[in-house]
This record gives sequence, C-alpha cells and structure tokens, in this order.
Amino acid sequence: MTDNRTGSGGLSHTARVVDGATVVTLHGEIDLLVAALLAARLDALTDGPCPDLVLDLRMVEFIDCAGLGVLCRTRNRVHDRAGRLRLVTDSPAFRRLLRATGLTDVFEVHPRMPALLGGD
Repeated sequence: MTDNRTGSGGLSHTARVVDGATVVTLHGEIDLLVAALLAARLDALTDGPCPDLVLDLRMVEFIDCAGLGVLCRTRNRVHDRAGRLRLVTDSPAFRRLLRATGLTDVFEVHPRMPALLGGD
C-alpha cells in the first residue's frame, strides 16, 4: 500500500491491490491545484495493458471541472488499454454532477466497496 499527498494540501490518496484490482482511495478535494499531479499518478497506475482501476471517491469533499476532467481522461486511458474503471461513491452531489455534465452513462459507479470487490 502506498500513501501519498498530492498537490499543496487538498488531496491525499492510498493505493493497494485487492482481488487483482488497483484500488485508489482519495481523500480531500480534487481541483485545479491537484489535477495534474493526480493525472500523473493515475497514468502511472494505468500504464500497462488491461488495467483494472477502482477509484474510491467516498472521502472526496469537492470535485471541480478540472477534477472531472482527470476522471474522464483516466476513463479514456483505461478504455484504450482494454481495461476497467470503477468509481465508488455514495454522494448524491457527485451523481448530480455526472447527470448535469451528461456523463452518467460514461462511468461505472458503485455506492459501496465491499460488494464491488467480493467482500461483505
């Protein structure tokens, strides 16, 4: 497991492998200040063929258009490599953001982590 601080204080993350999927748990804010660093980290995690990436967004307090752009970029990158990207969030605000931007059907979104990865 790795633990990293991204940007000037708005976001931190941990990454671990669970059931063959790389699970990245994000904490804080995903905004313009951290977007480039987060994109670079996610690029590194999706560099190989058939990446299986799970982004746990349940502890994300805020996401702006730059953060949403990082998610879209990561989704496209994973798709181009014949992989899978799953987002975990139970946030009504995030789901509204996806609806407002027309991205509801673009992402595979799950409300809970355990059921997603075969746990309790």
